[in-house]
Amino acid sequence: MSISILPLAIFALSQVGTPGPANMALLATGARFGFRAALPFVAGVALGKQLIIWPIGFGLMELAASAPLLFAALKYVSAAYIIWLAWKVANLRLGQRETGARAPGFAAGLIVHPLNPKAWAMIVGSFTAFVGPDIAPFTATATVAAVLLACQLVMHPLWTLGGDAIARTVAGTRAEPYLMWTLAALTVASVLFVLFAGGS
Repeated sequence: MSISILPLAIFALSQVGTPGPANMALLATGARFGFRAALPFVAGVALGKQLIIWPIGFGLMELAASAPLLFAALKYVSAAYIIWLAWKVANLRLGQRETGARAPGFAAGLIVHPLNPKAWAMIVGSFTAFVGPDIAPFTATATVAAVLLACQLVMHPLWTLGGDAIARTVAGTRAEPYLMWTLAALTVASVLFVLFAGGS
């Protein structure tokens, strides 16, 4: 077998491009601080997924099999963190771009995906569904890492730009709180799906 790069790319694009905790964080950051101010955060989010991909590619899931309770606990702690972020999104008001407020930076972006159950499920699915068992770990991991990063470099800025655009059109209107609660609900739904229907 080999690596099914085109199907992997289609899968990755569909996963990276759909609503989830990371995209909601990007959208909210773009809405609150504007696209340009959010760029360091965007870069951190994109590169943060690499902190998961490489350990998984070199056997982290074997450790998970030997210590299932530890990884189950981490999964629920991560889900709780993402739900807390969703609560913050729900109560965010887009017009609040105070001059003294600072956008989250690169380091804040790095931790988003390691605490994102959807990212873990996406990466594990990439290895199990599209990489043959005869592929060397480095080749498999580098390929998955490159494909996911390419998709992120396209989709993550678009989500951030979307937040910026929404802030300019919806901020201060009667629709604003309903929009933010809807985005928060989508975030929670994506986490619950991974926890109870999507596996890891």
